[in-house]
Amino acid sequence: MAADDHFTISNGRVMATIKADGAELNSLKNADGQEVLWQAGPEWPRHAPILFPIVGRLKGDVLRHRGQTYPMTQHGFARDQRFAWTAREKTLCVLSLSDSAESRAKYPFAFRLDVSYAVEGDELVIGYAITNTGDETLPASIGAHPAFHWPLAGGVAKEAHSIVFEKPEPAPIRRLDGGLLLPEPEATAVQGNTLALSEALFAKDAMIFDQIASHSLRYQAPGAPTITFAWEGFPQLGIWSKPSGAAFLCIEPWHGYASPVDFDGEFSDKPGVMQIAMGETRSFTQRIGFAQ
Repeated sequence: MAADDHFTISNGRVMATIKADGAELNSLKNADGQEVLWQAGPEWPRHAPILFPIVGRLKGDVLRHRGQTYPMTQHGFARDQRFAWTAREKTLCVLSLSDSAESRAKYPFAFRLDVSYAVEGDELVIGYAITNTGDETLPASIGAHPAFHWPLAGGVAKEAHSIVFEKPEPAPIRRLDGGLLLPEPEATAVQGNTLALSEALFAKDAMIFDQIASHSLRYQAPGAPTITFAWEGFPQLGIWSKPSGAAFLCIEPWHGYASPVDFDGEFSDKPGVMQIAMGETRSFTQRIGFAQ
């Protein structure tokens, strides 16, 4: 990998490596040098992709705008584009992606997506800013998709892990069929504010919390490091793994979600899509930390 392909930031307590391709976080270590991020194994070849301008799938993998159709695959194109470095310092880096002829063939809008990474104390703070640089309203969704080791430490059973939410989460969750959102909600597996983790939870794909009350959680197990996780500006949360023994767990704050199974309309009318006015910037934050 060439020097310009990746960059590492550190403050002695948190070390993070980011690559230009997809502006993707691909390593996150605590003060002891322990890697907590999934290292893109064969079960899933990514680390922490950025989902933009859609989260999930569109019906038929087609975006509809003003009578035209555009091909748009699951989770959008940003994760497969090379971002430009706009800042690289000891504890901070910023990357940027703007529209191009290639992007407008899939998504006919002008935009700029800036992604910042900063280490602060025991946390990695990730910022996302979407700016409408065009002359019409910008419909968009954005999501984060970080994958953590599961189990978090050797010798710890996967079933010993849990997610403890900031608040009780009694609301039902949503599920997918063929990558599209089913209309019927499902009773949540969260008991109070605790979700006991097991591979069986993901037999029906991701757990989608579209009425999430919390803005933070802890991912933990006895004998393993505790990961703290917080988000701002994202009204939904997805939790996903593969129920086939894959050793990762994704905790995903979203603004938006997959198309409902019966939705085939204009992208701007799709549930979960935000509308960004001309010249406006929308900002979102994700914080990943290590409890002491």
